[in-house]
Amino acid sequence: MIGTIIGAIVVGLIVGALARLVMPGKQNIGLIATIILGIIGSALGSWIAYKLGYHNSNGGFRIIPFIVGIIVAIVLIAAYLSITGRRRTR
Repeated sequence: MIGTIIGAIVVGLIVGALARLVMPGKQNIGLIATIILGIIGSALGSWIAYKLGYHNSNGGFRIIPFIVGIIVAIVLIAAYLSITGRRRTR
């Protein structure tokens, strides 16, 4: 159980960081918000990919849910920035 939580935090950090790198401009959000939005984006991305019919029959790394997770995290970060009113800094 602890390994699952730590794994979710690490994946959330990676997905959130990649989402922020892909987004244009600089996002003024903290590390905790990046991790939380990355975890949510990763979970929703996996769920969406599997609901759309993706099945990983060979095991191993699942690239499609990972990419969809990054896209969902980008949307979540953009929504977070618009809701909190934090603007991009130059």
